[in-house]
Amino acid sequence: MIEVDDERRAELATRLEQVRERITSATRDAGRDEEPTLVVVTKFFPVSDLVALAELGVTDVGESREQELHEKVDSLREERPDLLKAPTRHFIGQLQSKKAKRVASLVDVVQSLDRPKLVPLLGAAGAERDTPLEVLLQVDLEENSQGRGGVAPAELAALADEVAQASGLTLSGLMAVAPRGEEPERAFERLAALRESFLADHPAARVLSAGMSGDLEAAVKIGATHLRVGSAILGSRPAAR
Repeated sequence: MIEVDDERRAELATRLEQVRERITSATRDAGRDEEPTLVVVTKFFPVSDLVALAELGVTDVGESREQELHEKVDSLREERPDLLKAPTRHFIGQLQSKKAKRVASLVDVVQSLDRPKLVPLLGAAGAERDTPLEVLLQVDLEENSQGRGGVAPAELAALADEVAQASGLTLSGLMAVAPRGEEPERAFERLAALRESFLADHPAARVLSAGMSGDLEAAVKIGATHLRVGSAILGSRPAAR
């Protein structure tokens, strides 16, 4: 049974408010009128936290492991079917080809499409849905990639064109992770430049998912529309199950 502890709910409420204040301040400092969408990353945390966050007004959550995602959706289906449609579920982890179809059946948005092989797999799954599957292209911002995923900038245009032509998919925008060991501001400036040329070819794909707990202000500054925040709201990540 899904039970939300009152003390944990209060902790989440406090942390959530602190992050929302950071976002409001960063939006104001950037001279923007509209605040980015907060995607709370709930990977490794129990489904009870997801329920508490939904009750606290969180509209979007993110997961990065297919098995954990499946378990949480099953729990909600059994005990909280009212939460199956909202919050919006995003898949933000590296996606294995063999798990693409299952993931597509469990989420509303896949933020981590990064190679052509995934396009027909996600497209076929998207065609079975009531509405096309929204996808973001994950861009590799690392000069020497360390395996965090993402399409190389030089290959972005070709992948974008392939997704845009695929049935069952809606190309919604870009996603990126600031490289380890580099100032986020510098990496996000490269992302903003890439986005300019991307939008020239795909003007409707305006979503830009960038920024996490430690660098959300830098992401807001360059125009991120979605922020993926985990530890600043949920606390230190528990050991992987």
